[in-house]
Amino acid sequence: MLNSPPAFATAAARALREFLRQESAGGIVLMVAAALALVLANSPLSAAYFGALSTEVAVTVGGGGIVKPALLWINDGLMALFFFLIGLEVKREVLEGQLSSWQQSSLPLFAAIGGMALPALVFLAINMHYPENVNGWAIPAATDIAFALGVLALLGSRVPVALKALLLAVAVIDDIGAIAIIALFYTPGVQTTMLLAAAAVLVLLALIGRARVASPIPYIVFGTVLWYFVLKSGVHATLAGVALAMTVPLYDRKGEAVLEHMEHALHPWVAFLVVPIFALANAGVSLTGLEPSAALAPLPLGIALGLILGKQIGIFGFAWLAVKSGMSSLPAGITWRHIWGLSLVAGIGFTMSLFIGNLAFADPALIDQVKIGVLTGSLIAAFAGVMILKGAGGDPVRTEKIG
Repeated sequence: MLNSPPAFATAAARALREFLRQESAGGIVLMVAAALALVLANSPLSAAYFGALSTEVAVTVGGGGIVKPALLWINDGLMALFFFLIGLEVKREVLEGQLSSWQQSSLPLFAAIGGMALPALVFLAINMHYPENVNGWAIPAATDIAFALGVLALLGSRVPVALKALLLAVAVIDDIGAIAIIALFYTPGVQTTMLLAAAAVLVLLALIGRARVASPIPYIVFGTVLWYFVLKSGVHATLAGVALAMTVPLYDRKGEAVLEHMEHALHPWVAFLVVPIFALANAGVSLTGLEPSAALAPLPLGIALGLILGKQIGIFGFAWLAVKSGMSSLPAGITWRHIWGLSLVAGIGFTMSLFIGNLAFADPALIDQVKIGVLTGSLIAAFAGVMILKGAGGDPVRTEKIG
């Protein structure tokens, strides 16, 4: 056929559909895991729950090894797989997906910038007089793509596929921002020797990728070594997952889609095992003795309002400015009410927000406040987004630029 789309475009569309399907289902599993964590933390099993997370786990090889509480093995180890998957998704989207051209990426780029900047400003406005809280400024800047797409999945066909794709693109850019924030602001000290060793391993992996090696074995072996050196260097170990992903080639020498195959193989494990385990380990907060007013303390209030108001104003406002200025246009079938609903659903921070909260604070009391703020803000944003999107179907289609 003369008008058939290029093979890479067809493959990209297929990959997008598969990603949205798995991510939506994974988001529902994530909700269940978070709810279970809250139940366990406030049940007669709470002592066993918190005790299991603090249990020391040792992995030794020869005379050396790593000893960490189970919670940190989850946050530093398992979550490296989560960040590896994010890295693969980012690389694919930038090279041949939703972010591969200015026409496709301009609207989600502006929306994501607003969706990161405004929540941080809202948080800082509320916490500027509480210096012990200021380090948490990046917590509400994150979006949990699995949770957000899971919420959209509950609305079924009332949500256009184009809106899900736009949310995915915004979240991918958000993830890039979160990775940069972690690297720049949450890396307290660096061991130069270990960092140089990590750099050497990364160069080796880059050469393997440049040779278009398709076998996952060298990436697994040297990726594990890279993770160890990054962990010991003081840089957060999960960033090793992102760095590893950048070395994976799109295609091997035979034209087989290496990166896409890895992404598809890893995605179910991350969506249905890694992220739910993270939620189960990190969403549990004891509510014993807590008054409803605890959610109004500056730290949780700043996080919650950052997710609810900051995301809403930032994403909608920057998207509107981008369209009004002529630099972007709304996708076909997407209305401004859809964008409003998306800006609220993007306020579901959960996984990445909890992760950054654990990096920002060492005090368990402050981490509990982070959990309260993230859970409260994410739930309100999810509910409000659903209410807006439920009524979006009757709006007239607006695809033109707003003059």
